[in-house]
Amino acid sequence: MFGLFGKNKPVKVRSCNESRKFGVAAKDVKELLKKGCKLLQLPSSGAHVCLYADGTKVTEEFFPTLPDNTELVLLRRDQTWSGVVCDIGQLLSTDRHAAGLVEAARGLLSDEQSPKRRKILTDLLLNLEDRSELESREEDEDWFKGIDARFKTKSAYMKFNCESRIRGYMKEVDGASKSIQNAKVRDEFLKASKSLAETLKAARHNGCYFDRSEKEPHRLCTREGWFTCQGSFEQQVCQSLHSINPYGSRESRIVFSTWNLDHRIEKKRTVIPALLGALQNHKSTDVNLNYFYCLLFTRENLKLVHIVCHKKGAHNLLCDTKKIFRQAVNTDKAKQKVRGKKRRLV
Repeated sequence: MFGLFGKNKPVKVRSCNESRKFGVAAKDVKELLKKGCKLLQLPSSGAHVCLYADGTKVTEEFFPTLPDNTELVLLRRDQTWSGVVCDIGQLLSTDRHAAGLVEAARGLLSDEQSPKRRKILTDLLLNLEDRSELESREEDEDWFKGIDARFKTKSAYMKFNCESRIRGYMKEVDGASKSIQNAKVRDEFLKASKSLAETLKAARHNGCYFDRSEKEPHRLCTREGWFTCQGSFEQQVCQSLHSINPYGSRESRIVFSTWNLDHRIEKKRTVIPALLGALQNHKSTDVNLNYFYCLLFTRENLKLVHIVCHKKGAHNLLCDTKKIFRQAVNTDKAKQKVRGKKRRLV
């Protein structure tokens, strides 16, 4: 039964972080937002509402056409909702077994009446069930289309994929030496670059980040291969709950190539220039290369982000000046000052 302009329309509202729904009656979106924000304890400034089913924004013109008891999601200014898939996304952000995820998806499906949403959940359920065991080339030939025959398992290829990305960062460091005019500084930079390369090689180029067969502290995904966007450089979490399983299908593997390992403190704008600056008047042995290694190649400064969350503008984050040089350098300088004072006293 459809409502009319001026009549109170009953709807069900919830926040994007909780599944509990509340009944609200309102004659328009303005009144709905006022009541909903008070009920859910959300700030009213910038608040907006959308359909739970597919994330369509509810406008004043659209609101009267909604059926009674339509499920809506009330959002803060900085929040978005992509539809019912967000409920699955929240489940995938945890490291649960495939069986647990399948059970949760089935639970949502059993309560769902909308044909559109049932199709979305059914497709997701099939993906969850199909991906849980397949790993080798023989088991899933379609996944390996276009991939070199030397890769026999999905984990091996995904590990190589991560290694390739991080090798690319090392090439950028090496390439920076070409712009150095001073021969002495260039020699010290090449020594630093060689040391970084050796450390990275010993760590196997941190390919473990994309390898679901690795132990939990070393991988960025769940045991089943689900990755969750970590949000843009200035955020703690992804507000849109982006998730993907590149192990699940060839299409997902290809889409995953658009996800980025983003440097919070920027590689080109900040980290490499800081390393160059440190070597202007110091030897490579004076520089805290472990600090620069962490900034360039590890999760200490890298965030896995969906393409939408990858902000290409300046991050305006700087290196910690207290960590650029080895502590021994500062200690040696202090000792030299003390010796100088003793000589003067004599």
